[in-house]
Amino acid sequence: MNGADSDSCHIAIVGGGLAGGLATLALARRRPDLDVRLIEPGPVGGNHLWSFFDGDVAARDRWLIEPLIAHRWSRYDVAFPAYRRAIAMPYNSIDSETLAEAVAALLPPERLIAKAATRLAPQSVLLEGGDRLAARHVIDARGVGDLAGVDCGWQKFVGQALRVAGGHGLTQPVVMDATVDQIGGYRFVYCLPFDAETVFVEDTYYGDDADLDVGAVRGRIADYAAARGWTVSAVAREETGWLPVVMAGDFDAIWPRDDAVARIGVRAGRFHATTGYSLPDAVRAAAALPALVDRADLGPRLRTDAATAWRRQRFYRMLGAMLFRAAEPAERYRIFQRFYRLSPALIARFYAGASSGADRLRLLSGRPPVPIGRAIRAIGSFDWL
Repeated sequence: MNGADSDSCHIAIVGGGLAGGLATLALARRRPDLDVRLIEPGPVGGNHLWSFFDGDVAARDRWLIEPLIAHRWSRYDVAFPAYRRAIAMPYNSIDSETLAEAVAALLPPERLIAKAATRLAPQSVLLEGGDRLAARHVIDARGVGDLAGVDCGWQKFVGQALRVAGGHGLTQPVVMDATVDQIGGYRFVYCLPFDAETVFVEDTYYGDDADLDVGAVRGRIADYAAARGWTVSAVAREETGWLPVVMAGDFDAIWPRDDAVARIGVRAGRFHATTGYSLPDAVRAAAALPALVDRADLGPRLRTDAATAWRRQRFYRMLGAMLFRAAEPAERYRIFQRFYRLSPALIARFYAGASSGADRLRLLSGRPPVPIGRAIRAIGSFDWL
């Protein structure tokens, strides 16, 4: 649509990825009285799959995410050099196409602005071509911002949906298969069986940098499929991604104090520091938004909430420091191998970012799966602020 035709609205959400798409859905469903515009030059949702454990999303927020679930399984598997395990914990996946369809069903076409935003202010957006959109609130949901002031490693991946002639034989997800060669850091393969002949295979690396040789990883996915005896007839989709795994950093480096524009999602630092996953936080923020948008101080309120969440992630940043600073790249799998021997309830709370005090003691107790001296140095050098 032409931005000049939409010069004012109640809420302008900039960025139609996971956080922005969910926020748009939440406002459309719970605040139909508001004129909400979504500014996204590309397809809403992009080209992504997002998965989550049942425990990642509170029961009070399921109304938002439940209609988007494309695939659901009652259990999942993990595999490491020392053992394999099936865990009875429901696991779910949504895809960008379903998110886009849900937004299109609730948001009138004229409220989707397929242009890039060039400048944001708390109550206005400048669009490419020079059009200006005024709003009661502008919400920045554009994904990863400037991480120059943050010490982080990366979880990076290439995923392909493979069509397997004759079927792949999987009945439940393999969330981590770390029996593969450890290349460039902690490497594992992730498999989601969508139907009898379609399996999504993602080759993932916890690496020190964001470099990703997509061609080489495609070859490793093909090798993995061949090793399992699969005859691949087609690649139905492919996605690549990079998630920050934060070890240290001041929240002001993520969201400067002088930036008064409201933020949600990864742009606001709302993601799990150890895994980089943002869906649980994106759901929480979006579900809360309908009750907050009448506030004049929406930006400061969201910044306070995000700063509080950042402080609560200190323990997970420390685990990231242990992973990247205490373990040799080829030995990082040992940390997850030990982790997945723990109770399913503890594992669920970890992924939800809700580890209890007892959980934290359990995670750190016993002989560490990394050299003791390096573990002590990693903890000793950790910034606890």
